[in-house]
Amino acid sequence: MSLDFTNNDLERLKEIVRLAAIEELLPEFGKREFTYKEDHSVITKADLAMQERLERELKQAWPDIAMLGEEMSDAEQYAVLASGDAYWCVDPVDGTNNYAAGIPLFVVSVALIVNGETLQGLIYDPIRDEMFSARKGEGAFLNNKKLDIVTSTRHAERIVAEIEMKRLPEELVMRLIKEQPYGSQRNSGSSAIDWCWIAAGRFDIYLHGGQKLWDYAAGHLIFSEVGGRSISLDGEPVFRGKLETRSVLAAQDSILFDEWVQWIGIPIQN
Repeated sequence: MSLDFTNNDLERLKEIVRLAAIEELLPEFGKREFTYKEDHSVITKADLAMQERLERELKQAWPDIAMLGEEMSDAEQYAVLASGDAYWCVDPVDGTNNYAAGIPLFVVSVALIVNGETLQGLIYDPIRDEMFSARKGEGAFLNNKKLDIVTSTRHAERIVAEIEMKRLPEELVMRLIKEQPYGSQRNSGSSAIDWCWIAAGRFDIYLHGGQKLWDYAAGHLIFSEVGGRSISLDGEPVFRGKLETRSVLAAQDSILFDEWVQWIGIPIQN
């Protein structure tokens, strides 16, 4: 399917997401009311309200584009993929644990995927009013200002590493703790924020052991459009357009990226 998604469409999408986030998410922020899903992850009323609103408004604006949301059932998600149609990949609240606890690190993530390829990515942080966006082949932007690649220091004692420890292989975690090949280590609790912040040069290295499609679809495009490099821990591309959990190593600095690929021992596919 071909799809002509214009700059006007992008601006309309930004307004839909921004207004929905302000009205649906901010009033419930930090209220600590949540339940658990079958996979034991946290869900709030705001997750569901935000997804329902986006599904309704995106359908009104672009009736020919389906939606795949995190809070849909597995069967519904696979049905969207099986249709072969263009679809929105939506995470209504990425960082729900933070959101429920009152920690101001959560975002809304929306990606437009056509023929298994992300053409548009948008991530909105309503606390900071930061709107990250990218169109394939046209660069990445923060609040309409183009992001440029940031060459980071390659001295280990100064590297800021964003690492999600709990989903990494135990052997790798123990090496990271013992050898500490970085100056300091962070974990935001939101994969979408991680992608945006490394795209903006706020981190030097990003390492995560397992993300869902809605966690990385928009952020991976934004980061790639800055010129950053990424790879899964099994040596494959991070984005493959499937409902699968993906690991990631990412960095803007090419030399730093290559050094970490070698340090971890990621196999390089020829």
